[in-house]
Amino acid sequence: MKVAVVLSGCGLFDGSEIHESVLTLLNLDKQGVQYQCFAPNIEQARVVNHFTREEQENEVRNVLVESARIARGNIYDLRDFNVIDFDAVIFPGGRGAVSNLCDFGEHGASCEIHPEIARVLEDCFESRMPIGAICIAPAMIACVLGQYGIKLTIGNDEKVASVLEKAGAKHQVCTAFDAVVDEKNLIVSTPAYMLARSVKEVDAGIARLVEEIIRLKHSLDENL
Repeated sequence: MKVAVVLSGCGLFDGSEIHESVLTLLNLDKQGVQYQCFAPNIEQARVVNHFTREEQENEVRNVLVESARIARGNIYDLRDFNVIDFDAVIFPGGRGAVSNLCDFGEHGASCEIHPEIARVLEDCFESRMPIGAICIAPAMIACVLGQYGIKLTIGNDEKVASVLEKAGAKHQVCTAFDAVVDEKNLIVSTPAYMLARSVKEVDAGIARLVEEIIRLKHSLDENL
Protein backbone atom coordinates (compact mmCIF):
# COMPACT_ATOMS: atom_id res chain seq x y z
CA MET A 1 0.00 0.00 0.00
CA LYS A 2 1.22 3.49 -0.87
CA VAL A 3 -0.25 6.78 0.34
CA ALA A 4 0.24 10.32 -0.95
CA VAL A 5 0.58 12.99 1.76
CA VAL A 6 -0.16 16.50 0.51
CA LEU A 7 1.56 19.30 2.43
CA SER A 8 0.90 23.05 2.37
CA GLY A 9 4.11 24.57 3.70
CA CYS A 10 5.87 24.33 7.06
CA GLY A 11 4.31 25.75 10.24
CA LEU A 12 0.81 25.96 11.66
CA PHE A 13 0.23 29.67 10.99
CA ASP A 14 1.13 29.69 7.29
CA GLY A 15 1.66 26.09 6.18
CA SER A 16 1.24 22.49 7.31
CA GLU A 17 1.01 21.87 11.05
CA ILE A 18 4.32 20.12 11.72
CA HIS A 19 3.17 17.74 14.47
CA GLU A 20 0.19 16.61 12.40
CA SER A 21 2.36 16.11 9.31
CA VAL A 22 5.10 14.15 11.08
CA LEU A 23 2.61 12.02 13.03
CA THR A 24 0.88 11.17 9.76
CA LEU A 25 4.15 9.95 8.29
CA LEU A 26 5.06 8.12 11.51
CA ASN A 27 1.75 6.29 11.77
CA LEU A 28 1.86 5.27 8.12
CA ASP A 29 5.37 3.92 8.62
CA LYS A 30 4.36 2.06 11.80
CA GLN A 31 1.61 0.35 9.81
CA GLY A 32 4.08 -0.69 7.11
CA VAL A 33 2.58 1.71 4.57
CA GLN A 34 4.80 3.47 2.04
CA TYR A 35 4.22 7.17 1.53
CA GLN A 36 5.25 9.99 -0.77
CA CYS A 37 4.91 13.69 0.04
CA PHE A 38 3.62 16.25 -2.45
CA ALA A 39 3.00 20.00 -2.41
CA PRO A 40 2.00 22.59 -5.00
CA ASN A 41 4.82 24.69 -6.42
CA ILE A 42 3.27 28.08 -5.57
CA GLU A 43 3.94 31.09 -3.38
CA GLN A 44 2.50 31.05 0.14
CA ALA A 45 -0.50 33.28 0.73
CA ARG A 46 1.36 34.83 3.66
CA VAL A 47 4.46 34.30 5.80
CA VAL A 48 4.23 34.35 9.60
CA ASN A 49 6.95 34.65 12.23
CA HIS A 50 6.05 31.70 14.44
CA PHE A 51 7.80 33.24 17.44
CA THR A 52 5.99 36.60 17.41
CA ARG A 53 2.99 35.34 15.40
CA GLU A 54 3.28 38.46 13.28
CA GLU A 55 2.82 38.42 9.52
CA GLN A 56 5.98 39.21 7.55
CA GLU A 57 4.55 41.45 4.86
CA ASN A 58 7.67 41.72 2.72
CA GLU A 59 8.73 38.07 2.87
CA VAL A 60 7.90 35.56 0.15
CA ARG A 61 8.13 31.78 0.51
CA ASN A 62 7.31 28.85 -1.73
CA VAL A 63 4.92 26.12 -0.55
CA LEU A 64 6.87 23.26 -2.17
CA VAL A 65 10.21 24.50 -0.86
CA GLU A 66 8.89 24.97 2.67
CA SER A 67 7.10 21.60 2.65
CA ALA A 68 10.42 19.97 1.73
CA ARG A 69 11.61 20.81 5.25
CA ILE A 70 9.07 18.36 6.69
CA ALA A 71 9.64 15.76 3.96
CA ARG A 72 13.44 15.95 4.40
CA GLY A 73 13.65 16.83 0.71
CA ASN A 74 11.79 13.73 -0.47
CA ILE A 75 8.87 15.54 -2.06
CA TYR A 76 7.34 16.10 -5.50
CA ASP A 77 5.47 18.90 -7.18
CA LEU A 78 1.74 18.15 -6.86
CA ARG A 79 1.35 18.40 -10.62
CA ASP A 80 3.26 15.08 -10.79
CA PHE A 81 0.63 13.26 -8.73
CA ASN A 82 -1.08 10.45 -10.64
CA VAL A 83 -3.97 8.67 -8.98
CA ILE A 84 -2.98 5.29 -10.44
CA ASP A 85 0.24 5.31 -8.40
CA PHE A 86 -1.42 5.45 -4.96
CA ASP A 87 -3.98 3.73 -2.78
CA ALA A 88 -5.02 6.72 -0.64
CA VAL A 89 -4.28 10.39 -0.01
CA ILE A 90 -4.02 12.31 3.28
CA PHE A 91 -4.06 16.07 3.90
CA PRO A 92 -2.57 17.25 7.24
CA GLY A 93 -3.95 20.46 8.72
CA GLY A 94 -2.43 23.82 9.48
CA ARG A 95 -3.36 27.27 8.21
CA GLY A 96 -1.76 26.49 4.86
CA ALA A 97 -4.54 24.02 4.08
CA VAL A 98 -7.04 26.88 4.02
CA SER A 99 -4.80 29.69 2.76
CA ASN A 100 -2.35 28.04 0.33
CA LEU A 101 -4.33 25.05 -0.97
CA CYS A 102 -7.52 27.08 -1.01
CA ASP A 103 -8.76 30.37 0.47
CA PHE A 104 -11.39 28.95 2.82
CA GLY A 105 -9.81 30.90 5.67
CA GLU A 106 -10.83 34.12 3.95
CA HIS A 107 -13.92 33.23 1.92
CA GLY A 108 -15.51 30.25 3.67
CA ALA A 109 -17.81 28.01 1.62
CA SER A 110 -17.42 30.21 -1.47
CA CYS A 111 -13.64 29.70 -1.47
CA GLU A 112 -11.50 29.05 -4.51
CA ILE A 113 -9.46 25.83 -4.62
CA HIS A 114 -6.01 25.59 -6.16
CA PRO A 115 -6.54 23.79 -9.48
CA GLU A 116 -4.10 20.97 -8.67
CA ILE A 117 -5.79 20.35 -5.32
CA ALA A 118 -9.19 20.21 -7.02
CA ARG A 119 -7.80 17.80 -9.61
CA VAL A 120 -6.30 15.48 -7.00
CA LEU A 121 -9.45 15.40 -4.89
CA GLU A 122 -11.75 14.86 -7.85
CA ASP A 123 -9.52 12.14 -9.33
CA CYS A 124 -9.30 10.33 -5.98
CA PHE A 125 -13.03 10.59 -5.34
CA GLU A 126 -13.96 9.36 -8.81
CA SER A 127 -11.44 6.52 -8.53
CA ARG A 128 -12.91 5.39 -5.19
CA MET A 129 -9.66 6.09 -3.34
CA PRO A 130 -9.78 6.73 0.45
CA ILE A 131 -9.17 10.37 1.39
CA GLY A 132 -7.92 11.46 4.83
CA ALA A 133 -8.20 15.01 6.19
CA ILE A 134 -6.79 16.32 9.48
CA CYS A 135 -7.62 19.36 11.63
CA ILE A 136 -8.94 22.19 9.38
CA ALA A 137 -8.16 20.32 6.12
CA PRO A 138 -11.71 18.86 5.99
CA ALA A 139 -12.91 22.40 5.19
CA MET A 140 -11.01 22.20 1.92
CA ILE A 141 -12.45 18.75 1.21
CA ALA A 142 -15.96 20.08 1.82
CA CYS A 143 -15.48 22.90 -0.68
CA VAL A 144 -14.57 20.43 -3.43
CA LEU A 145 -16.70 17.40 -2.59
CA GLY A 146 -19.47 18.82 -0.40
CA GLN A 147 -21.94 18.52 -3.27
CA TYR A 148 -21.88 14.75 -2.73
CA GLY A 149 -23.12 15.05 0.85
CA ILE A 150 -19.88 13.79 2.36
CA LYS A 151 -19.57 13.28 6.13
CA LEU A 152 -16.61 14.72 8.02
CA THR A 153 -15.48 16.53 11.17
CA ILE A 154 -13.45 19.50 12.34
CA GLY A 155 -14.24 18.68 15.98
CA ASN A 156 -17.01 20.67 17.65
CA ASP A 157 -16.63 24.24 16.35
CA GLU A 158 -20.23 25.13 15.49
CA LYS A 159 -19.28 28.20 13.44
CA VAL A 160 -16.89 26.35 11.15
CA ALA A 161 -19.19 23.32 11.01
CA SER A 162 -22.06 25.51 9.77
CA VAL A 163 -19.85 26.80 6.95
CA LEU A 164 -18.96 23.24 5.93
CA GLU A 165 -22.63 22.38 5.81
CA LYS A 166 -23.28 25.38 3.56
CA ALA A 167 -20.91 23.69 1.14
CA GLY A 168 -23.09 20.56 1.28
CA ALA A 169 -21.06 18.47 3.72
CA LYS A 170 -22.53 16.82 6.82
CA HIS A 171 -20.58 17.64 9.97
CA GLN A 172 -20.23 15.18 12.84
CA VAL A 173 -18.88 16.15 16.26
CA CYS A 174 -15.76 14.19 17.17
CA THR A 175 -13.10 14.15 19.90
CA ALA A 176 -9.43 14.83 19.18
CA PHE A 177 -8.46 11.19 19.74
CA ASP A 178 -11.07 9.72 17.40
CA ALA A 179 -11.98 9.93 13.71
CA VAL A 180 -15.14 10.17 11.63
CA VAL A 181 -15.48 7.68 8.78
CA ASP A 182 -17.69 8.23 5.75
CA GLU A 183 -17.98 4.62 4.65
CA LYS A 184 -19.89 5.46 1.48
CA ASN A 185 -17.60 8.17 0.18
CA LEU A 186 -14.35 6.76 1.66
CA ILE A 187 -13.43 9.90 3.60
CA VAL A 188 -11.81 9.83 7.05
CA SER A 189 -11.26 12.94 9.17
CA THR A 190 -9.98 13.75 12.65
CA PRO A 191 -9.92 17.08 14.58
CA ALA A 192 -6.30 16.99 15.78
CA TYR A 193 -5.33 20.50 16.95
CA MET A 194 -8.81 21.86 16.34
CA LEU A 195 -9.47 20.26 19.74
CA ALA A 196 -6.37 18.49 21.02
CA ARG A 197 -4.75 19.62 24.26
CA SER A 198 -1.57 17.60 23.73
CA VAL A 199 0.50 15.98 21.01
CA LYS A 200 -0.55 12.64 22.52
CA GLU A 201 -4.18 13.33 21.66
CA VAL A 202 -3.20 14.40 18.14
CA ASP A 203 -1.28 11.17 17.71
CA ALA A 204 -4.24 9.09 18.88
CA GLY A 205 -6.58 10.71 16.38
CA ILE A 206 -4.16 10.43 13.48
CA ALA A 207 -3.39 6.80 14.36
CA ARG A 208 -7.12 6.10 14.17
CA LEU A 209 -7.38 7.93 10.85
CA VAL A 210 -4.53 5.91 9.36
CA GLU A 211 -6.04 2.64 10.62
CA GLU A 212 -9.39 3.51 9.03
CA ILE A 213 -7.77 4.50 5.73
CA ILE A 214 -6.05 1.12 5.63
CA ARG A 215 -9.26 -0.71 6.55
CA LEU A 216 -11.21 1.05 3.80
CA LYS A 217 -8.57 0.17 1.23
CA HIS A 218 -8.52 -3.48 2.27
CA SER A 219 -12.31 -3.60 2.16
CA LEU A 220 -12.27 -2.22 -1.37
CA ASP A 221 -9.73 -4.83 -2.43
CA GLU A 222 -11.80 -7.65 -0.95
CA ASN A 223 -14.88 -6.54 -2.88
CA LEU A 224 -13.16 -6.45 -6.27
